[in-house]
Amino acid sequence: MPDEMEILPAAGPIVQTAKDFKSDQMVRWCPGCGDFAILATVQKIMPTLGIPREKIAFVSGIGCSSRFPYYMNTYGFHSIHGRAPTVATGLKCANPDMQVWVVTGDGDGLSIGGNHLIHALRRNVDLKILLFNNRIYGLTKGQYSPTSEIGKKTKSSPMGTIDMPLNPMALALASEASFVARAVDTDLPFLGEVLTRAAHHKGSVFIEIFQNCIVFNDGAFEDVAAKEIREDKMMKVYHGKPMIFGAKKDKGIVLNGLEPEVVTFDPANPPKNLLIHDEKAPSATLANFLAHMAEPVPQGIFRSVERPMLHEMMDAQIDQAKKDKPANLQKLLNGPETWTVA
Repeated sequence: MPDEMEILPAAGPIVQTAKDFKSDQMVRWCPGCGDFAILATVQKIMPTLGIPREKIAFVSGIGCSSRFPYYMNTYGFHSIHGRAPTVATGLKCANPDMQVWVVTGDGDGLSIGGNHLIHALRRNVDLKILLFNNRIYGLTKGQYSPTSEIGKKTKSSPMGTIDMPLNPMALALASEASFVARAVDTDLPFLGEVLTRAAHHKGSVFIEIFQNCIVFNDGAFEDVAAKEIREDKMMKVYHGKPMIFGAKKDKGIVLNGLEPEVVTFDPANPPKNLLIHDEKAPSATLANFLAHMAEPVPQGIFRSVERPMLHEMMDAQIDQAKKDKPANLQKLLNGPETWTVA
């Protein structure tokens, strides 16, 4: 198993450092918040992309995660609740040479913004959407969110929530996002690899990032993502490689009928029927297996396929319309719906 995913080389001779991407604003998150780690990782990978800061924009909605644009020394837009994908779509279509990132949370992106999210993904807008999932509303002080587990007791569900939680990965795949991935805020090297791959993808990117809210939902993913157990509770997937996990690399996934099943084996002699990951499969079937897998919890790139992007198709239609119906302003102004008043 490789330790790293394939990362494309930086494009161009632009020399930048992580410091160049740090703004002069004081970072106002609670001490210990997982957002700090994500911000540091994004700032670290930005210089490797070879893209000048003036060609990068970060767009957010409302929530703790949505403070992100203030802390990036790039263009940024702190928009309204749930509408970041809409604002970002307009920005990308009007400025196709910009790299546009969207930062949202499980409340902002999946509740009031759910409709905007799925349509940005299905249209294959060239956006890099990062969804920080901490299973709680943090900014508004601890109400249950669309990803809170059943039975979660919060200020808005004192007897425990009875709502079925949304599966962000399954939602993104059902929306036909062309790049779908998952990472964890505490595994910075792997998070950096996933973000770098996402930055080079052309099309709709959706990355769910497990993120801890130390104040209102501390230990949100501690049962699978804690450093001392995550090798056994989570599985990193790599394109073209068998699905193997465990601290001793002695566990793997096989198919039992239509269900994935965990098997244990001698690392020196792995089974030949281990499931092989294929992020580029035309069908999302395998990615959906991963999205619904509860143990181990997969992370990495579930799907990465190529599809025409919205801004390219839109520009092609405009060009075709100009050829089919050349502009004639006078004809438009003096069309059939005009009258001369004597």
